[in-house]
Amino acid sequence: PGSDLQVCIPKGSTCCSRKMEEKYQAAARLNMEQLLQSASMELKFLVIQNAALFQEAFEIVVRHARNFTNTMFRKHYQSMGPRALKFVGELFTDISLYILGSDISVNDMINEFFDSLFPLVYSHLINPGFPDPSVEMTECLRAARRDLKVFGNYPKVMMTQVSKSLQATRVFLQALNLGIEVINTTDHLKFSKDCGRALLKMWYCSHCQGLLLAKPCASYCGAVMHGCLAGAVDVDGYWREYIRSLEGLAKGMRGVYDMEHVLLSLFSLVRDAVGHVQKNEGKLSATVGRLCGRARQRRRRSAASPEERLDEKAPKAARADREETLSGRRRELITKLKSHSSFYSSLPEYVCSRSSAVQNDTRCWNGQEVVER
Repeated sequence: PGSDLQVCIPKGSTCCSRKMEEKYQAAARLNMEQLLQSASMELKFLVIQNAALFQEAFEIVVRHARNFTNTMFRKHYQSMGPRALKFVGELFTDISLYILGSDISVNDMINEFFDSLFPLVYSHLINPGFPDPSVEMTECLRAARRDLKVFGNYPKVMMTQVSKSLQATRVFLQALNLGIEVINTTDHLKFSKDCGRALLKMWYCSHCQGLLLAKPCASYCGAVMHGCLAGAVDVDGYWREYIRSLEGLAKGMRGVYDMEHVLLSLFSLVRDAVGHVQKNEGKLSATVGRLCGRARQRRRRSAASPEERLDEKAPKAARADREETLSGRRRELITKLKSHSSFYSSLPEYVCSRSSAVQNDTRCWNGQEVVER
């Protein structure tokens, strides 16, 4: 036996056959795959967990922002509140879809919101008591909204803030998902034929000499792993750059680039936009009347309830404790990722330390025989 062996070529007699060698070869590859999966498990869990947590957190922020806006309409504009909720819901649904990667335009969603809102504002605040506008009248009011800039500069401000903050949010989520893909490649590395033979020689050829308890020398294991994992080690520079880029992105998500700050303040922008219409209602009523036809019913100022006048004392969105904010979570994630910055460069050492390579014993396997260290 042993004359047909290709890797575990014995110096003397051996108990191995070619078939056993093939089984050992398969076992060596499986062992390597399991060690790599074990190596990436903690890091992969960190990124996958955070991708899910941030996506959920973003959805919660969107939900709170929608509720704030709905509450504002119910509290300050009761007569049109119920109808406004539909348009608020559509706006925030579009915002959620955009964060998840939809190709919808932020400008389009905000234009649609204000286009839909103006006929409501016109019929309930500027002309209270006026019957619901016809389809033709509604379309005319929608067009007049843009032509006359009835909401002032507020739609444009909203577009800028929402666009910047949502873009940053979407890129951040995409970056986390990219990280998951990169780490997943570690689990499915393709090993060359030479690597497979080297693993077999290191872990199992000693068995063919009856040395079942022999363990690879640490330096020998390191050399084999650096050869097998050369491709993964080459990823090291890109991985470190990925973490640096993610950190830069996270640090930049403040002010108009912080979706939490922007979305939770949207209700006040919308309220101010409606207030702008109310402040200019006399001039607007005349101009819109010329463009779209005058209201058939005389406007009754008394029909507008006190709550539907501009309320300068409306409360602003309460800021959560800083440690509970998304920016705090982002900082925490970056700190944890930095602790894994040497993941790829240290893979060979990790695998050797987990694969029973000898660190301190005086005798170890060097691929040919057991030697003194």
